[in-house]
Formats: sequence, structure tokens, C-alpha cells
Amino acid sequence: MRRARFIDPFQPAEVRRLVREFGSPLLILDCERVRVQFRKLRKALPHVDLHYALKPMPHPAVVQTVIAEGGFLDLATTGEVQLVRRLGVAPERCIHTHPIKRAADIANALDFGVRTFVADNPDEVRKFAHLAGQASLLLRVSFRAPGAVCDLSRKFGCDPEGLLALARVAADLGVEVRGLSFHVGSQVGDATKHVEALEACAKLLRLARREKLGSFDTLDIGGGFPIDYGQPVQDIGRFCAPLRAALARLPARVRVIAEPGRYIVGPAAIGVASVMGRAQREGHWWYYLDDGLYGSFSGQLFDHARYPVEPLRDSEERLPSVLAGPTCDSIDVIAENLMLPQLKAGDLIVGRAMGAYTWASATEFNFYPRATVVAVNGRPGDGGSVSALGPP
Repeated sequence: MRRARFIDPFQPAEVRRLVREFGSPLLILDCERVRVQFRKLRKALPHVDLHYALKPMPHPAVVQTVIAEGGFLDLATTGEVQLVRRLGVAPERCIHTHPIKRAADIANALDFGVRTFVADNPDEVRKFAHLAGQASLLLRVSFRAPGAVCDLSRKFGCDPEGLLALARVAADLGVEVRGLSFHVGSQVGDATKHVEALEACAKLLRLARREKLGSFDTLDIGGGFPIDYGQPVQDIGRFCAPLRAALARLPARVRVIAEPGRYIVGPAAIGVASVMGRAQREGHWWYYLDDGLYGSFSGQLFDHARYPVEPLRDSEERLPSVLAGPTCDSIDVIAENLMLPQLKAGDLIVGRAMGAYTWASATEFNFYPRATVVAVNGRPGDGGSVSALGPP
């Protein structure tokens, strides 16, 4: 049997080739790295169904790669539902996890075939009162994680002390509750908060079943698994070790799911920008790129990430430098106090670990178009297949 052949699109020669073919700026997405990340997490969390969260990178190539790996999807908006519907994804592989939804969002997801939703307050539960037999809920519980880079429990989730009262509201309305969900936040340093939340939810599941408030046979442990942005993080196997131990103590009838997003796609893409021009200012070389904070580097503002950047040009001489974006806005500065070779117009700058919360949150401010996404190695055995998705 012939082995699948892949290319490594992160190698300098391949980066240059793709820029020649598709122009700049680019976001180069390697589907083989998506597979590797998915398999690493699946090995670290056996018996957990992995629902890729579309939010950080809602790209067809990622969705198709995850589904081909046997994964599931976590949808949160009508736009995401419409995307997976166009791609022919089976609706039973999807859940809808936004805790606050419009009636139209619920109707659209139901029409597609999604049957599992999330709610975290009585008003949201009441939106399902007329949908008995059509939809079931996971009730989201809040566990604050001050150490997380993004503390999602500040915005969503009910207090653990209020969970049973919320479940009683659902039972009184005839709304089926399948279980609980939580999300301790993104880029957490270790699994301590995951374990704390899991153990608290295990107790709540038992109490809810004792009161016959629903089946309570599902637990969604969220995401937040960390990746390396130039600062070392725990290997995912070691990170998940205490979580695996806690999961092993759950009853066998409880189905466990997770919502990884950043971990799956973050390391799987690089951003490539070209130098548009340069100037010397106060002893520093300023290099103006065709991508910046309003584009693929938007995650530095919205996601609190700092992407490792490097030039493809090399030289022993390094000079104090600044990388700036293309817009006419003073905030559009990517990185300062860098020691870089002297660059010229047309030279390429590569940002690493740029798969999550980059292209997804980019704008076209000042009419600079978003980067073209080039997906490589999309289908095993297709010899490093390449597809491009330009600005909408």
C-alpha cells in the first residue's frame, strides 16, 4: 500500500513558493498538523468525544479534517451551523453550545438537525419549553479561573449552588436535561481547575439524578488546553494526566465530551506577511508589513496572544527593529524591540502558531483585505493538495 505523501508547508522554500502562487498576506494552514494535534489530544483523553470548536478557525478544511478523523463539532452561531450544513456534516455529530441564543438561532440549528443545546439561566431554559421532544439541554456551570488567559466563566455559567434550582425549572417545564457543561477558560497552566470543576459536576450529576430531574448522563468538560506561543507549556499527555484520573472515577454510563479549539488548530497555521516599506526612527528600523493587528495579528488584541515572529531572510548582523501593520493607525504595531537582519521591501515575515483567533477575528479596516488562507495536505494520499480561500 502506497503511503500518503505530505509536504511541509512551513519550510522556507515552501513558504516562498506559496507566496509566489497566492500572494501576500497568507495564512498557511497545514491539515496534517491538525491531524497530529487531534490525535495527540485523543490519546491524552481516551473515551472523551472531541467536539472541535469552530470559533478560533471556522475554515472548511479544518472541519473536514476533524470529521475525517472521527471527531465531532461544537457550534455556537447560526453562521457556523450554515457552514457545516454546506459541507454535508451529519448533524448528529454536532452540538450547539452558546449559552445565550436568539429564537432564530435555535430554529436554524433544529432545522439542520442539532438536538443538544446549552443553557445557563432560567430565561434561556424557558426558550425550550415549547420544544419538548425536539431538543435537550446541557446546563452550564461556572467555575472561575483567574489564572486563565481568558476566563470564560466570568461571562457564562450558573453558580454551582444554583444548578439544582435551574434543573428544577427545566423539569417543571418538561425540558429534557442531559447533563452539565463547564469551561474553565483558555490557556490555563495546568489541569487543576479542570479537575476541580469535574469533581464538583460529578456530585451535581448524582444529586440531580437522585431528584429525577433528568437523565444527567453527559458531561462536557470544555476546552482551554494550552499551546506554545514561544513560552513552553506542559505536554498535553502530562497536562491531562490528573484529568484522566478524575474522569476514571465517573460512572461508566456518563458520556464525556470536550470542546477543543485552540489546541487543535493553533499550531497548525503560520501567518506570512511581506515588507511593504521601511523607515529609520529613533535608532530603530521600522518595517511596515501588509498584515497587522487589524488583520491576522488581531489575536494580540482580542486573544491576548503574542505570536513568535521571524524573518525568512537571515544575517549575522542584527539591528533594533519594529514590525508594524499596514493601516494608518498608530496602534497597529505588531512587535517592538526586536533584533532583526536589515530587511527590504518584499522580504517575508513569518508568525508561528497563528491558527487560532487570527484570520477568524481579522477585519478589513482601512480596506486592507484579510489574508488568503491556503490549506495544504487536506486529503491524505493527495500528494500535498493545496486549496485557497481568499477574503470574502
